[in-house]
Amino acid sequence: MIIRLPRPDDKRQWLALWDGYNRFYERHGPTALPDEVTETTWRRFFDENEPVHAIVAEIEGRLVGFTHYLFHRSTTSIGPNCYLQDLFVLEEARGRGAASALIDAVGRAAKEQGAQRVYWQTHENNQRARALYDRIAERSGFLIYRITL
Repeated sequence: MIIRLPRPDDKRQWLALWDGYNRFYERHGPTALPDEVTETTWRRFFDENEPVHAIVAEIEGRLVGFTHYLFHRSTTSIGPNCYLQDLFVLEEARGRGAASALIDAVGRAAKEQGAQRVYWQTHENNQRARALYDRIAERSGFLIYRITL
C-alpha cells in the first residue's frame, strides 16, 4: 500500500471514491452535492493557498481510499487545529490498514504544520469506523449541533 498526495491524473479514480463516500452519507440523486462543489473541492487540493488537503491510499496502481483535511485557527491554541473532514476506503480494501495509514499520514502532516491535535466526527451508526476510532483516538465527549442556512 502506498500513502501519498493525490496527482491531477488521479481525478477519475478519486471521483469514484468520492461518489462512494457521498453515497454512504446519502448524498446522491436528488440530495447529491452540486458538481461545482466536487470540482472546487478537487481544485483546492492543488492550490497552495488553500487550507484544504488530501491524501490517497493506493494498492497496485489503484486508489482505494482517501482522506481530506483542513487546518484552522482556534481560540485555545496558537498553532492550527487539524480537522479530518472526510475518510473513505473501498469496501474490498477495508481491514487492510488503509484507514489507519491515512489517519497517521494526516497526523504527520498536522504535526509538521504545528498543530497540537487532529479531530474528526463520524455518524453514530458508522459502527465499523467507530471500532477503529475507539482503538486509535479518544472520544472528546462533545456533541455536534448545526444550523443549516
